[in-house]
Amino acid sequence: MLRNLLIKLSKSKWAQKTVSGWGFAWRLASRFIAGQTLEEAVAVVKELNSAGLTATLDQLGENTTSAEEASKAALGVIEILEVIDQNHLRCNVSVKLSQLGLTIDEDLCRENIRKILEQAARSNCFLRIDMEDSSLTQKTIGVYRWTLEQGYTNVGIVLQAYLYRSEADIRNLAGSNLRVRLCKGAYLEPAEVAFPHKAQVDENYDHLSDLLFEISRENGFPRLSETGIIPPIPALATHDPQRITHVRRKVEAAGLPKDALDFQMLIGIRRDLQAELAYLGDPVRVYVPFGTHW
Repeated sequence: MLRNLLIKLSKSKWAQKTVSGWGFAWRLASRFIAGQTLEEAVAVVKELNSAGLTATLDQLGENTTSAEEASKAALGVIEILEVIDQNHLRCNVSVKLSQLGLTIDEDLCRENIRKILEQAARSNCFLRIDMEDSSLTQKTIGVYRWTLEQGYTNVGIVLQAYLYRSEADIRNLAGSNLRVRLCKGAYLEPAEVAFPHKAQVDENYDHLSDLLFEISRENGFPRLSETGIIPPIPALATHDPQRITHVRRKVEAAGLPKDALDFQMLIGIRRDLQAELAYLGDPVRVYVPFGTHW
């Protein structure tokens, strides 16, 4: 119930305005947010890179309510891509499509994502399309499929292990230039669309990670780029040691290079595990959100 309340508040304009004025709230949030400006976020990414970790920058904000807000958000993402290139960061970018106008006008969203991907291509960078709640899953996958049909290869998507549909989505996308960040899922979803119990989600996560490895095998095990920017096919977003152990055992048993996958974690969560995996030579990418919509 608390998670559901927090998610609802995060979409509320009045709540954002009120809470963002509380100094103690920022002190609590700052562990998980890189800062309120791009400059602050870049400094965090540089620290992560120095520690042997790659990163994903995420400009906070979703559910824009006007075309002007969506276009402004797109310009913000384009600026991030330019700054990554200028600073030679081992970093790529994530974006939520509701920030780019998906809930207003799908054509508007496609135009904004097209502009972003054009800049990503110029900057030799990669864009990850984040997944939101299940009401937007089909539309998000539709936009992702559209980007692939337009010939863009510098783009991936997030899929959620708690949704029943995710296996079918992976299989349906497998023939494309697939790049998937697999996460468990954070939204409170009805039992009609999502596994209701943690053990079921864990089991499906392992199953889907195995499926992504099989797809990777069929494509010659694409590896993390030397720049640390372009990820392999499976990007496994989890802080769960059991899920990580499952994946590492599979990699070792198959004799795969470690950079045939990307472990991904959130800034401020399980820093000890991030450091341990990096020490062992496993690629670790840290998700770095920033902005005023924290």
